[in-house]
Amino acid sequence: MKGSIERFGNKFLNRFLSPEEILLIKDHKTAAGFWAAKEACSKALGCGIGKECGFQDIKISKTAKGAPHISLSQRLIKDYKINDISVSITHDGDYAMAVVAIETTKS
Repeated sequence: MKGSIERFGNKFLNRFLSPEEILLIKDHKTAAGFWAAKEACSKALGCGIGKECGFQDIKISKTAKGAPHISLSQRLIKDYKINDISVSITHDGDYAMAVVAIETTKS
């Protein structure tokens, strides 16, 4: 992450973050956490990042207390029948990890 940001700057960040998300990036570790959260979310949906779910369908923000918050595009909410979603992002040295829990309506 650090090397890509140093080499490509915002051009790299724009590939997976919205302008609002970029404003929240403090350093490469924050960016790695956002990447991890978006990947974890797409995996929790069961599809991964790709045709069904793109990076821009998943938005990361911060609560007033600084906790991460995740929101999805209306298309994903409808297609996957999402009722609620939560995210946890953690860092350990140069590693970022994220867990996403999704509550859906049964078909």
